[in-house]
Amino acid sequence: MIYGNIYCENFSENKLFDYSNPRNSDGLFTPYIALREKFLQLGIGVNTPDVNAGRAVSFEIHMDSRPLVKSNINKYLIAVENPLINLLNADTERLKNFHRIFSWNDASLIYPGAVRIFTPNDISMFKSRLFADRNIFACLISSNKVAPWIGPNDLYAERINVIRWYEKNALSLFHLYGRGWGKPSHVFLRKEKLFRRISRLRTQLFGYKPFPSWHGEVKFKSEILSNAKFSYCYENVKDLPGYITEKIFDSFLSGCVPIYWGANNVLVYIPANCFIDRRNFKDTADVHQYLVSITPEQYAQYQQNISDFLRSEKAYLFSAENFATTIANTIASDIFQNRVY
Repeated sequence: MIYGNIYCENFSENKLFDYSNPRNSDGLFTPYIALREKFLQLGIGVNTPDVNAGRAVSFEIHMDSRPLVKSNINKYLIAVENPLINLLNADTERLKNFHRIFSWNDASLIYPGAVRIFTPNDISMFKSRLFADRNIFACLISSNKVAPWIGPNDLYAERINVIRWYEKNALSLFHLYGRGWGKPSHVFLRKEKLFRRISRLRTQLFGYKPFPSWHGEVKFKSEILSNAKFSYCYENVKDLPGYITEKIFDSFLSGCVPIYWGANNVLVYIPANCFIDRRNFKDTADVHQYLVSITPEQYAQYQQNISDFLRSEKAYLFSAENFATTIANTIASDIFQNRVY
């Protein structure tokens, strides 16, 4: 048996491959479980380093860039995180340390042997409910965060704009979910910080709700999305080619119609008739006016389009199976081609 180490922050004891892990909500670990199983079929055991202790290890897989320990074995990088968030994913000198890079990011694909992959999803989980059976008109599921950078492509701020518009104009038609919304948004300026402290005291002492649309945290996004007609799916940044995360697929898999804003080349990969493209609207008010005009028949057509897409070759690019097969076969080919018998 050939062995390889997989490094993933805050994971040990092969917990990344455990279906019963409490962190495996909505099948989050499915692509990585599929990856390990695909390696096993090829006669390769991939484990976290503690499990492989004492074994001769032939290669390393790093889930997004992280501190490296010097060694002579091949290192592989799976870079799915936005490089504006994981800055090491954009460190050109660091990327040269990897034998191959698997990424959606064109900037990473310039390196020799780089292979394009996308954020993986368990597209077999698709389920749908009729328009009339969905009790939430529109929702947004996100943590209360701010961008670690300042720039015109920031979509964290645009999520706040959506939330505030609905809270002012159509509170009953919008549900906000996620962590941290029980306290005010993060701020940077001194004057803003003072008002944030005052608001924080109000929440602690008087039960003030800084975000009245907030309906709490959620363990399984599918429980919310399967009951929502529309979901605002904004990436962390816009106009980053290929940066199509699980957000839009979470909605697709629950038969919920997404309002998407993110990758500027999204139409290369996902048909326009599957989602509502935020770029085609002036603002949230304009989007909402369109949403309320959609009939049950039009909604059903969106759902049919989504279903057709999820069964297509285009969707396969974003599947857990494609993710696992592409990475495992590529690394196995490297190993067996260079092995001396």
